[in-house]
Amino acid sequence: MLHLRRRILISAIAALAAIPASAGEIVHRTEYKVSLGILTIARAAFLTKIEDDKSYRVSGDISSAGLADLVTDISAKTSVDGTLSGDRLQASRYYLYYKSGKRARTYEVRYSNGNITSTTVKPPRRQPKNWINVSPNDMHSVLDPISGLIFPGDTNVCAQKLPIYDGEMRMDLVLSPKGSEDFSTDGFNGKATVCNVRFVPRSGYKKGRTDIEYLRKSNRMEIWFAKADAANVYAPVYVRIPTQYGPVTITAVKYGAS
Repeated sequence: MLHLRRRILISAIAALAAIPASAGEIVHRTEYKVSLGILTIARAAFLTKIEDDKSYRVSGDISSAGLADLVTDISAKTSVDGTLSGDRLQASRYYLYYKSGKRARTYEVRYSNGNITSTTVKPPRRQPKNWINVSPNDMHSVLDPISGLIFPGDTNVCAQKLPIYDGEMRMDLVLSPKGSEDFSTDGFNGKATVCNVRFVPRSGYKKGRTDIEYLRKSNRMEIWFAKADAANVYAPVYVRIPTQYGPVTITAVKYGAS
């Protein structure tokens, strides 16, 4: 369960950071707290920047904290590069460096017009039995796990199926409406749109894994979206991921311009 949960957590934290705005500005410095129940287990900080030529970069650092830091040393660096097309972010490159204890691995994905052109994993993972390979069909019309969760302000955010690829797993996140909730943090105070999330694994995983089956069967995953002041877009401010050890939550503790 730990490997899948950590990968989804890193993707979800990174997605909270990508907020488009006017060109030439350092748009957001965003900070997050990751909790298992009432215990803080990680912290993260991200910077989003859009240049005059409409290119963008989101970069961030994630590290274990609190009691989790006493048990294991987990850290990650992630980034996504691409171009701003209208109100949407279209990735050209996604990168993740992930370290747990003495083990480290990098993932790099190249995209062109929403299609995967290459994936590089170092060191390569040894594929176990019952591994479901990512098929050519699963490589078309996909989103990166960071800017794939940013939507124009006129979007019905909770009525979508998001085809996500993170360098290993190809999954669909199926969103459905679940009302609204008050949300307040440094840089935002207002209503958040609450979406229920159904996790649908497609490929890039071992068939029958208990952690994946647990998340696939769960109906308790949520993402809360809020409109960013910097632009007329929806972006996540809160994520709830059910696990066999209790719910993991990712909460924006700073959500504003640098």
